[in-house]
Amino acid sequence: MTDETGAVTDAPGAVTGGPGAVTGEPGPVCASDQCITCGDVAVEVRVVRLLPDGLAVVDTGQGTEEEVSVALVTAAAGDTILVHAGEALAVVGAGPAGGVIP
Repeated sequence: MTDETGAVTDAPGAVTGGPGAVTGEPGPVCASDQCITCGDVAVEVRVVRLLPDGLAVVDTGQGTEEEVSVALVTAAAGDTILVHAGEALAVVGAGPAGGVIP
């Protein structure tokens, strides 16, 4: 069943939204209200190290590290980046010169 926006309202594990809402098994369980990979908000995180293929390991500030894409920005280790849905959208603070994290 769908509501007036086309969102699925009665399927187990439904992801609500507009037309084209996805149904099926529930996705990953997030440990906080501001998950950087699946949240509806952008979150500031610090780049720990760059990886090949436009990826980076970031410090979430909550005692965990996550892998995100930095393909759309020019980031270095130590930079603070704004991340939404696992993708860095902007560099909002430069790290120390040379990208060395103290």
